[in-house]
Amino acid sequence: MAIAIIFDLSEQIDDLVENNAPIKGVIWEYYKNFVLFYGNLFSPLLTFLAVIFFTAQLASRTEIVAILSGGVSFSRLMWPYFISATILAAASFYLNNYLVPKANRERIEFQSRYIYTYRRTLNQGVHKQISPGQMIYFDKFNSKSNIGYEFTLEEWDGIKLQSKLFANYVKWDSASQVWTLENYYLRTFEGGKESVVEGEKRDTTFSFSPDEFRLRMDDIQRMDVNELDDFIAEQRLKGSPNIPFYLIEKHTRNALPFSTYILTIIGVAMSSRKVRGGIGAHIAAGLALAVTYILAMKVSTVYATNAGLDPLYAAWIPNVLYGFLAIYLYSKAPK
Repeated sequence: MAIAIIFDLSEQIDDLVENNAPIKGVIWEYYKNFVLFYGNLFSPLLTFLAVIFFTAQLASRTEIVAILSGGVSFSRLMWPYFISATILAAASFYLNNYLVPKANRERIEFQSRYIYTYRRTLNQGVHKQISPGQMIYFDKFNSKSNIGYEFTLEEWDGIKLQSKLFANYVKWDSASQVWTLENYYLRTFEGGKESVVEGEKRDTTFSFSPDEFRLRMDDIQRMDVNELDDFIAEQRLKGSPNIPFYLIEKHTRNALPFSTYILTIIGVAMSSRKVRGGIGAHIAAGLALAVTYILAMKVSTVYATNAGLDPLYAAWIPNVLYGFLAIYLYSKAPK
């Protein structure tokens, strides 16, 4: 984590200096929460490397051979590892779902003020339900200037269209809390008849604000498990296209702590045999395996967001695959 801080600081220092970020805020608001977030995110892999380092040392000193020769079974040897893995997995589960989201609020808020001062959002082709029976569409929405282009608002009663509002250009006035429509026309359907109202400019209010289009993907990292569930339910109602991203975040928070068990078994099974090359060979093999695990996580995530794979499966497939690998390596470990 110290190395990660050095690299991050070298990348962000220009923005921090340019925006006059306070040193106290850099340390306590940003990097304290930076370490908590990324340390917890990579905790299963860090635990994996720690297990390999520790167990390989025991193997290189022939201590594991002595333990097994003394009548202690390999499964009994695993008990301290399982107890430690349980403590670490439980801590990671609590951090993922409750403590880290609170820390992320400070970290992301600090980033917004001093590093990423302009919030880039997924604001092209916005099509969502803002309330039951109300659908809106923007061809483009500029989240910096609060301007939308090719705006449409539809009012539905079941399967019956009641009205449809078009505007070439809409702008949010933060002072008066109203939307300004330009080059608009409103079609209303009532009693089998259609009426049309046109105009060049009109101020009006809607049941949504620009904040709904400023959500970045890292904003969901601010939410604890209960807030995330409520948010996903709300976004389902609105027909958000980003539901797979939110579900992946939810399921990953539960799958990641469980991977501590799997990687602990793999680490012990890989490094409990004394080999030529010593600890270095075990650590090299462990790093290679860690890279493939991260790659499997990324591939399954891409399939969930782009190919329709269920996010629950995407979060757990790496654990299932490496779970079978753990069982195989455990069966081949020295007994």
